Amino acid sequence: MDPGGENVTGERLRAAREAAGLSLSAMAARTHYSKALLGLLETGQRTVRAEHVRTYADALGVGSALFVEPADGERAAAEWMQRAAASDIGGDTLERLELAVDDLASAYPTTAPGELLVRIRRHLGYAGRLMDSRKTLTQHRRLLVAVGWLSLLGSTCHVDLGDIPAAAGRGHLAWKLANEAQHPEISAWCLETRAWQLLTAGEFTAAAELSRAAQAIAPADSSVHIQATAQEGRALARLGDSTGTYGTLRRVARLVSGLSAPDRPEHHFRYDPAKSDAYVATTLAWLGDPAAEPYARHVLTDLSGATSTRPRRIASANLDLGLALVAADKPDEAADVALAAVTSGRLVPSNYWRVTEVVTGIENRDTADAAVVREAFRDTYRP
Repeated sequence: MDPGGENVTGERLRAAREAAGLSLSAMAARTHYSKALLGLLETGQRTVRAEHVRTYADALGVGSALFVEPADGERAAAEWMQRAAASDIGGDTLERLELAVDDLASAYPTTAPGELLVRIRRHLGYAGRLMDSRKTLTQHRRLLVAVGWLSLLGSTCHVDLGDIPAAAGRGHLAWKLANEAQHPEISAWCLETRAWQLLTAGEFTAAAELSRAAQAIAPADSSVHIQATAQEGRALARLGDSTGTYGTLRRVARLVSGLSAPDRPEHHFRYDPAKSDAYVATTLAWLGDPAAEPYARHVLTDLSGATSTRPRRIASANLDLGLALVAADKPDEAADVALAAVTSGRLVPSNYWRVTEVVTGIENRDTADAAVVREAFRDTYRP
């Protein structure tokens, strides 16, 4: 049966679309119609014709007869229920994909961003094939969420590599998917990740504003809420706002107080309370607070005694200590710890500016030591 448009109302088109879990934007992407035209059809402001019904049926993968209410309403409901329950995806397929996402996020601290991107792309390709499969509404949302996390992690890797256009593209996709799946945590992480990128680019005011925006939409007491608060503190430290910086540090301390370690503390999107001191050390070093030196030493001591090696965090802590030692007029030791950070080979492009900052500070007091660190940096990270 292929009914004409005169038998179908815009309300039926909208009901069919919503039953499939699609927004107007998603429907427009599946058809040659604009979002505006679809809205006019569904609200009755445009006459529904047979071609519109066929287009909807093709986009939703259903028979056009389902848009017309049959005499037997109970049978129509049964047909829709059968359609909603139909799926080509096996029971544990999405669970395996979600576990893979967690594995990739947990590998982030110890894996080179370029290498991690290869793995992320492979899983995105697999998820894309699943997206083309028939699936239930619940499976559709789970898949959107998984792809959202993968895209966000990919964006983070691109930020680390200094590839900002690619980072923006993947971040925008993650944002759109989060909105589609109504997942505020991913949305907040998108803003927090962008705030970090702006912070590394020297756009401190914008970074602070985005960090606040992330906090505003993040679920209360979530990892991203804590991380975005810490990010705001670092941005304020760069702006020289000591009052605001200390205020955010106190807020983070309250949020972290009593917080237990997650089951996978290395997971990039799960806040590990053990990171708190490291964030404080960075923030105080950027603010120029003398307390940064003992904090950074404490962090390095804890990391060196940790059962799991976290070389990227150790390299970052050495840069924090180096900057604090420069401020304390200890250029010799600052050169030593900066050299340790550089020769670890664990720095990523988004952190190169921090090396430059420490080396410049050393150079103002000891040009020979600064030259050694600069030469080691060129040898280690030469393209």
